[in-house]
Formats: sequence, structure tokens, C-alpha cells
Amino acid sequence: MDSIYDLATKYKTLSIVGMAKNAGKTTALNYLIEEADDEGIRLGISSTGRDGETSDLVTGTEKPRVFLYEDTIVTVPRQLYDFAEGGLEILEMTGISTAVGELMICRVADSGYVQIAGPVATADSKKVCRRMFELGAELIMIDGAIDRKSIASPETSDAVILSTGAVISRSMGKVVEETAHIVNLYNLPEIEDQGIRDILVSDDGIEDHVVLIDRDNQVNRLDLTTGLGASRFIDEAIDENTRYVFIPGALTKSVIADIQRPKLKSVRFLLKDPTRIFIDSVSWRQLAKRGFRVSVLKNITIAAVTVNPYSPKGYSFEHEALRDAMQEALPEIPVIDVRL
Repeated sequence: MDSIYDLATKYKTLSIVGMAKNAGKTTALNYLIEEADDEGIRLGISSTGRDGETSDLVTGTEKPRVFLYEDTIVTVPRQLYDFAEGGLEILEMTGISTAVGELMICRVADSGYVQIAGPVATADSKKVCRRMFELGAELIMIDGAIDRKSIASPETSDAVILSTGAVISRSMGKVVEETAHIVNLYNLPEIEDQGIRDILVSDDGIEDHVVLIDRDNQVNRLDLTTGLGASRFIDEAIDENTRYVFIPGALTKSVIADIQRPKLKSVRFLLKDPTRIFIDSVSWRQLAKRGFRVSVLKNITIAAVTVNPYSPKGYSFEHEALRDAMQEALPEIPVIDVRL
């Protein structure tokens, strides 16, 4: 993986996204925090929920704690402030509410373990990040503690570090396959036609509806705010002149289940970003063979992939075998074993 210095020169904000619980996300975060301290880079640390506790609040399994060094800027809710083992200086109150109190921006006065948390809403996250930069942070890392996929949204950060590992499957081949699938989705082509982009980012709420666009860029906005359960209606609306179908929310197999194959091949589906896709790798390949095509308004840059060869279910893979297999499948992306 690129050094933390290289990452800091390429990106200003990084999200750490786990493909599942216990994929090694917090271990990767601690690795990067330690590297930043070695390089003298002042970090800002936030989260989309709560992290840094000693055990997973859902599964009860033991998990790594988050250790922060002096001068780190960090978001901490009021009710978690007293749990910090490191010394925290409150810089300001944000006015943003969380399930564990108002969010505060703090400076680590004495190094130690800290339970971090942050805003869930993208707009609040962006606001907090701007303020952390103003307070001296040079690189901000956002820990995807609750919704491990939506935090990858390009609206949230410049790039993501994707954490994966043995917890995905007992089959190493399956782990590699599913990880490569997510990477491929994140790298879906962006819409190049500026006219189409202008239509979809207009201020009249068009992007909140299923929208069909024909070859003359004429718009047919359907009375549908989601494609879920609406594939029959979408099929009926597609005609020989339809060029694009924009889906405002989640893209699942059910969204396109009733669309006839000739129509499926003749149009390109458009999404806001790849985090809206919930289709497994096998189904995706089958759809691609049928001519299914997707583009996005904004794709996602993956800065690195981290692999964890251990599963809490008691099985593991050989370190180098997993790392090498993942690197072979993703030759253009740095891969690191966080447990080494």
C-alpha cells in the first residue's frame, strides 16, 4: 500500500469501508494512524457511527480499540467523552445530535484509546470535515462504523480503503471474487454525455424519480420514486427510442426482473453512484451476458484494499496466499495484509 505520506498528498479525505463486520477495518485504521504519527501528519478522525469500543455492540465479539496520538483532531459525542483513556481537549460543540449526545470536535491532548463517533448524514459529515481542516487536520479518515457501504459514497470522501477478509467466506476464492466484484462496481464508467448529466443534476427534483431519456434527450419522468417492485412499469415505459433509464435509489435484481431482454440490451441504466447497487457477483455476470449496462454520475476511487486472513468463526487462510491472490485479481490496486 502507498505510504500514509503518499495518501496524504493524493487525497484529503479517506473513508475506511469494511465489506462485513470483522473484515479488519479497525485494524487498518489503527495501522494508518500509527503510520501518520511516524510521518508527522496531523490526522482528523471521524466516523459514521460509533467505534473504538472493546467489543462489537451487535455481535459481542472482541474488537481492536482505536489508539489516537497527541494533536489528533477527533469527533466525540458528549456521552463518550468520559470513556476516553486519552486526554481530550474540547475545541468546539458542533450542534449535531447523535444517539450518544451532541457531537464535539476535540484535540487529543494526551495519547490514548478513544471511542470515536460522528454524524450519519452526509451533509453533516462534510460540514464537520471542513471544520476539522480549519482546526489544523492535514488528512481526515472517516471510519464507516455503521453503514459500511454507503460511507463509500463519493460525496463523503475523496477515496476509500476497502477492508475485506476471511469473514466473507470459508472459500478464499469466494473472498477474492466478492471483493473484486465490489471493486469493479466502484469503478463503473461515469456518464460522459454532459447533456445527460445536466438533466440529472437539475434543481427540479428529477433525480428523485425513475427517469427515461430518449435519443433526443427528451425526458419521461415516471411517477416512481424507486425502482423497487416497479420493473413491470419500467418495462412498459421503455420504447424503441429510449436511451437511458435513471434509477434514483437501490438497484437490485427485482428492479430489472420484468424488463424484456431486447429492452434490457437497448438501454443503459444510470445511477448516482455505485453504492446503490445490491447485486451479487454471479448475478452481475449473468446480467452482463444479457447485455445489461450501467453507468454512474460519480464512481469511487479505491486507494487500497486491506485483507484480514482470520475469521472470528475460527478458520483462517495463509497470509501470503490470500494477499497474493487478491493482488493478482486487483493488479492496479495496492493490497496489504493488516495482520502482518
